[in-house]
Amino acid sequence: MNAWTALWMGSGMMAVVFALAWALARKWDNYSLVDAVWAFGIGLTGCLWLVAGGGGAKHWIAGGLLGLWSLRLGWHLQRRIRRAHPEEDARYAKLREVWTGRLASAFFWFFQAQAISVILLALPFLLIAVDPDSAWSAWETTGLVVALTGISGESLADSQMSRFKAGKPDSKAVCRDGLWRYSRHPNYFFEAVIWVGFYLYACGSEWGWATVHAPAAIIYLLLRVTGIPPTEAAAVRRKGDAYRRYQETTSAFIPWPPKEPNDTLAKQP
Repeated sequence: MNAWTALWMGSGMMAVVFALAWALARKWDNYSLVDAVWAFGIGLTGCLWLVAGGGGAKHWIAGGLLGLWSLRLGWHLQRRIRRAHPEEDARYAKLREVWTGRLASAFFWFFQAQAISVILLALPFLLIAVDPDSAWSAWETTGLVVALTGISGESLADSQMSRFKAGKPDSKAVCRDGLWRYSRHPNYFFEAVIWVGFYLYACGSEWGWATVHAPAAIIYLLLRVTGIPPTEAAAVRRKGDAYRRYQETTSAFIPWPPKEPNDTLAKQP
């Protein structure tokens, strides 16, 4: 399989997929759909490249690993979107305000930008697919263990949060169950671990080391752009001082034993 041909075919496929997703989101009047399509899109693109590349166990295990991540996260996101519908994610509600008067066209190009991000993030799996050396190495073993650890941790964090919400707590209650006692965003932390695992796995293939942009981009987005900042801002608006106390005692990202609360906040009801 020629890498450039595969790259262009994948790009064309994702452009069509996200155009269709945009049309459906516009019909539903809920652009949150893009999150689930993004997760499914990376899995679809990377797995198709790996299947087309043939190869042995290294390709099939990479495809299984990517497919597991994609299907689990995509299913979790689409279920959350369906349950919240017609309420839209706060990020996209904010974009509606910014893009007033040009909503449809602005979101179309936003969806196409997500299609480009899918291709860029799936590149580690393209390099695995086109690698002529199918031998298994310590890189693949390390990457597999790290990625599976991340998938397990993220699944557990999502499950704990789902159970907390299913208990219909007070609107200002903060989840401190399980992993959420040690990190305000354990799901984001383990998502970063997954992508580090994907990168380490790719390092066993020729030029795989050059895809360091994938975990770096994910970590940057989680820490600075679409992850922690908007989630924290929305939580403070909804939960007020209860969430501020949580911020005071609990690590934002890396799971860590909680600190003693600030005296001022601790005395507040």
